[in-house]
Amino acid sequence: MGTDMAETPTRNADTITIDPAEAAHFGALAKDWWDPKGSSAMLHRLNPARLGYVREQIDRHWQADEAGFTPLAGKRVLDVGCGAGLLAEPLARLGAAVTGIDAAPENVAVARHHAAQSGLAISYRAGELAALEPGRFDLVTSLEVVEHVVDPALFVRELADRVAEGGLLILSTPNRTALSRLAMIVIGEGTGRIPRGTHDWHSFLTPDELASLVEAAGLSVIDRRGLSFSPARGFVLSDDLSLDYFVTAMRGDAAP
Repeated sequence: MGTDMAETPTRNADTITIDPAEAAHFGALAKDWWDPKGSSAMLHRLNPARLGYVREQIDRHWQADEAGFTPLAGKRVLDVGCGAGLLAEPLARLGAAVTGIDAAPENVAVARHHAAQSGLAISYRAGELAALEPGRFDLVTSLEVVEHVVDPALFVRELADRVAEGGLLILSTPNRTALSRLAMIVIGEGTGRIPRGTHDWHSFLTPDELASLVEAAGLSVIDRRGLSFSPARGFVLSDDLSLDYFVTAMRGDAAP
């Protein structure tokens, strides 16, 4: 997967997307990231729906066998804002050669340890995406991350630059609506279900805003899907984009 990049890359105005306060906030949660009842419990609850969406897009785009176990065999995947590996590890199990990068070195340390315990060969890095060695990937994912960066347009351009011809970019993020403010901040953070200070509602992007950034970066949006909460089933994929949503884009005019 190439040589390791420096853990503390040089920062300049053209490459900065990391907010140090955000990195510190999530780094402080690293120790119990894999505890389904800990501070990252909400991510654990989101993960089945997130993985379901990613698998759906993989199977459709590469015409994979929906019953197959390794639809990403032979594919290179980059997970940006990987945290401690909640998405990166399942992607590796789907057969991909996975690189994960995160702003918080604490998260990367936990991710490396957990992957080693799980017998997974995942290449983890800490720092700015721009400092990663050159190269493109068949699939780039960045879930619940763009709302935490200092320059969303720059961040999306950097993500897009990493997508290979015919490859996919999959993003997810909260919508900037009254529902998201109520659910994620007033209720979620107010009751402690989500750690306080995790979200700034004013940094949320609407689906049209995010799609515009993706298309300005040279990719074509091919799918949008909502992530909704059902009292009976938990988080589910939906046509309702008002709480949280996914955007999938590709480089090129048609699926390979």
